[in-house]
Amino acid sequence: MVLFMIIDGEGHILGRLASVVSKKLLEGEEIVILNSEKIMLTGSKEWAYAKYKQRLDRASISNPRDLGPKYPKRPEEIFRRTVRGMLPYKKSKGKVAFKGLKAYIGVPREFEESEKSNISQAEYGNIKKGIELGELSKLLGANF
Repeated sequence: MVLFMIIDGEGHILGRLASVVSKKLLEGEEIVILNSEKIMLTGSKEWAYAKYKQRLDRASISNPRDLGPKYPKRPEEIFRRTVRGMLPYKKSKGKVAFKGLKAYIGVPREFEESEKSNISQAEYGNIKKGIELGELSKLLGANF
């Protein structure tokens, strides 16, 4: 029996949500993340931009014609990449688990009426500094 969980990403912290999601994926659950552009990344805006910009520029440091590694700019793909880093994605167990993750910007029509859950240990709370993935993506040049 495959369990199905829909999580609203608004007001959640990126790393904490990704760790909970990766554990649930390895247990065999299928997970849908909505509003991925509203997931928060803690830290200053300048730090977050510098970190992700450095990753994007990494492909051209050693060889400008080299096309890898690929790092995403869009918020749902940044979240998926974060979860992938917490899974053993080179093994068959990790590949199967990663295929159970879907992430969306906003709320698609098919999920408007469904019940959405929150992960209490990943909620944003009283943290002072932070940037939403959507805002970070726009700084990196993503169009969505």
